[in-house]
Amino acid sequence: MRQQKIVAFLLCAIILAIVAVTFVLLSKTPANNVLLSYTYKVVKIYPHDQNAFTQGLAIEKGFLYEGTGLWGSSSLRRVDLETGKILQMRSLPYEFFGEGITIFGNKIIQLTWQNQIGFVYDKQTFELLQNFSYPTEGWGITYDGKHLIMSDGTANLYFIDPETFHRVGQVEVRDGNMSVQRLNELEFVKGDVYANVWGEEKIAIINPKTGQVKGWIDLTGICPQAKQNPNSVLNGIAYDEETDRLFVTGKLWPQLFEIKIRQK
Repeated sequence: MRQQKIVAFLLCAIILAIVAVTFVLLSKTPANNVLLSYTYKVVKIYPHDQNAFTQGLAIEKGFLYEGTGLWGSSSLRRVDLETGKILQMRSLPYEFFGEGITIFGNKIIQLTWQNQIGFVYDKQTFELLQNFSYPTEGWGITYDGKHLIMSDGTANLYFIDPETFHRVGQVEVRDGNMSVQRLNELEFVKGDVYANVWGEEKIAIINPKTGQVKGWIDLTGICPQAKQNPNSVLNGIAYDEETDRLFVTGKLWPQLFEIKIRQK
């Protein structure tokens, strides 16, 4: 009888220990899994070329760099932020549909949509330095300080060596258990990847190590004029690390918006 009591006591102790450990683990994980929702405040509105089919956006030292799309109209541009004036432009050959851009040191890298070819330009002169290839469509691209990160319209983000252009890794982007498709223009912001989702008025905030969506920025209604054209979708994110400013625009939008995000 005494032996049975000891066994029963030990079993109870083990069960209690398991319950306690489970409780501690569960109590620590929700904070990491909570999906945050953000809205926005417009800080300032800047003019934007309404004929620019924006596919990529970047900012450095007060100048905007923009990649535009459409066959026969694709380009790379340097733009004056305050006035929206095009200061420098390189047009792509007719057969290329321009896509995302990013700055890498003294170079600008630009993707094309279905040609599976990317271009590397001198940042100052826009001289074409080299081409590179990739096996998928090209949509968005950004640079995290070590790798280029590229999207192709699926739920995947691809990590690419910026010197060799070899693919070195990839993650699938998921919101909980749901795959997030149609990832478009990308921007690296404070350790996270901000991604436009084609056709959506929101930006995904993604942990690039896991692919897990950490939150969403709801930009509904930021550009009412965009409703007049079904092709005028939100696309274009630029983060100025020096001044901690975030900019967004869209395809064929007449305005570019400096915004602050705030939790709902």
